[in-house]
Amino acid sequence: MTRSARLASALCVALAFFVAAANAAPPVAAVKPVTETYFGTTVIDPYRYMEDSNSPEVGQWAKAQGDYTRSVLDAIPGRAPLLARIAELEASVQARVINVQRLPNDVYFYEKRGATDNQFKLYLRHGLNGAEKLLIDPEALAQAKGAPYAINFFSPSNDGKRVAYGMSAGGSEEASIHVLDVATGKELIAPIDRAHYSEARWMADDSGFFYFRQRELAKDAPETDKYRFQTAYFHRLRDKTADGGRQDAAIITAGESTNIAIAPEDFPIVATVPGTPYVFALPLNGVQNEISVFVAPRAAVFDPKVKWRALFSRADDVTSFAIHGDDLYLLSHKEALRFKVLKTSVAHPDLAHAEVVVAPSREVVVGISAASDALYVQARDGTVGKLYRVAYGKNGKNAKPVPVPLPREGSLEISSSDIRLPGGVIQIGSWTRDFGYYAFDAMNHFVDTGLQTIGPFGAPENLVAKEVLVKSHDGVEVPLSIVHMKNIKLDGSNPTHLYGYGSYGITDDPIYIPRFLAWYELGGIRATCHVRGGGAYGEEWHLAGRLATKPNTWKDFIACAEYLIKEGYTSTAKLAINGGSAGGILVGRAMTERPDLFAVAVPEVGVLNALRGENSANGIPNIPEFGTVRDEQQFKYLLAMDALQHVQDGVPYPATLLIHGINDPRVPPWNSFKMTARLQAASTSGKPVLLRLDYESGHGIGSTKSQRQQEYADLWSFMLWQFGDPKFQP
Repeated sequence: MTRSARLASALCVALAFFVAAANAAPPVAAVKPVTETYFGTTVIDPYRYMEDSNSPEVGQWAKAQGDYTRSVLDAIPGRAPLLARIAELEASVQARVINVQRLPNDVYFYEKRGATDNQFKLYLRHGLNGAEKLLIDPEALAQAKGAPYAINFFSPSNDGKRVAYGMSAGGSEEASIHVLDVATGKELIAPIDRAHYSEARWMADDSGFFYFRQRELAKDAPETDKYRFQTAYFHRLRDKTADGGRQDAAIITAGESTNIAIAPEDFPIVATVPGTPYVFALPLNGVQNEISVFVAPRAAVFDPKVKWRALFSRADDVTSFAIHGDDLYLLSHKEALRFKVLKTSVAHPDLAHAEVVVAPSREVVVGISAASDALYVQARDGTVGKLYRVAYGKNGKNAKPVPVPLPREGSLEISSSDIRLPGGVIQIGSWTRDFGYYAFDAMNHFVDTGLQTIGPFGAPENLVAKEVLVKSHDGVEVPLSIVHMKNIKLDGSNPTHLYGYGSYGITDDPIYIPRFLAWYELGGIRATCHVRGGGAYGEEWHLAGRLATKPNTWKDFIACAEYLIKEGYTSTAKLAINGGSAGGILVGRAMTERPDLFAVAVPEVGVLNALRGENSANGIPNIPEFGTVRDEQQFKYLLAMDALQHVQDGVPYPATLLIHGINDPRVPPWNSFKMTARLQAASTSGKPVLLRLDYESGHGIGSTKSQRQQEYADLWSFMLWQFGDPKFQP
């Protein structure tokens, strides 16, 4: 950098700092307490009014908070070079590829974001060495509309000639369904709106597809009605006419259809499986992992009086199923907390006498997929993925799972399988190397698809990962993954980013992304605590951090933090905690229970006011995981989870950066609004409490590359500023 360039940079930083100084403090929120009594317990909510998203007062306060935060973060001198390094690292990779789907005739559909792209686009390729064809470009739509757009889902027809996809704006996930003719690039239908969380599931003959849709609500309807009484439809394709060629038949409606057991809050999913004469209905109960499945003859599914026959119910503890002919394979945790695989019949299901295909073991069985040659079973031993093959047919009677040798060790995900094709496509990643996609056949021959290339920073040689077990408050050992550069000194001086989640039985599988190297290069440690409530050890781990046992989630996190300090990885002054969405419960309660333990807390799109969750649109579907205030015991569980209710006046809380997208449909932004206001009023540490808002994003799904880079630059710059790093002091 030249002397003049350095001077210009210094002037920019000085100007940003001057702007921040001119707004010496964020605006103070008015306190308007609302008092409620639940089962004899009085709860005071000082900022209930912030739940009104249409309030000018709330909007102005939030905008002023966001502007103040932007001025403060921009004034951190190390932020700009850190952002530049993050961008450089990500640009070094030819492309990022996600959602790979393989069809017969060696046809691949996938989303790709090139080095110069800002958003994922949908592509088609005939053969791994064939030329790729761009099908859907959200960036072109963003340029035309002036707001970021994202593909929410895509579903190729069985013959690959058409693709249905969902598109939404500004991170809202409010998808509209489109259908594209692959050969001509023409849109075949008028967009179908109100298809939030839906997908398109094609009929076996490609005559149309099933989807579900939210009702059109009255303006004065409560937002909690949004996901109630949803309807599953079949859209039959025909020649495009003035009405857009739409011809939709209602199949089932949640809470109204009398020929199937489906509650008003259930999500009505309908789909077919190639090779069977049935249509399958899956009434999903929000975020509950256990499912029920019903079948009806395909030829009769459009009859409103068709009888749906139950294959199994939620009480059977089945979380996934696969079908080959009449064979019905089930992934279940009934009397098998690390899961097992059962085999019964579609025509005559009998779970009580089902054959055990994969018995419970120390490994956690996490998924099953049916291919033409065999059932493939995905398992996990700690953080290492495993793949097993179970034969079909006569030779499959009492067949044992056979290990499939993998091309490399790491986390494993079956990206694509098809009942019409042998083998499949898997994704393998790790803490220290970028992931890749590998296709395999019935003979277990693997080939690197080359869809995801490893760039020059994709596998740093001087990066190491360590797995340890940490004793929690009750003596239970909790897995902790620690990643850092080689030869760090265990003298407590290392800036440390401790991450956790801990809900829904979701596992934090090993992942490396080149932008992480920017943190490691600054001497940073990135640690992941696999707290209870997640899925590290299967359903037993999930149940140990859910409802009544939810406090284990943040107590495990605290134990991991104490371990990192005790072992010399870091110190309280250099330790930051971070988690997003339901991970907000984790971060919020860890910082309110042990404010002395952390220098920094960063909840992203966080659940911070759990008591009020079910008053939001997405709160009702989350009741199975967190509970309801309508039940006395579950109210107590929610109160224990509620970080806002545990903030106390006069306590020195850590420096806090609360991150939220205004268009978040999953966790309302008022969670972060309320927590910001409460911490700013209560904390005596003198450390900043900042609210970072993005008005063109939501929960993070669909965020552009630029938005992600900006967020990570803010996240790490804030941490390093509070850790006292000289390069990050305004």
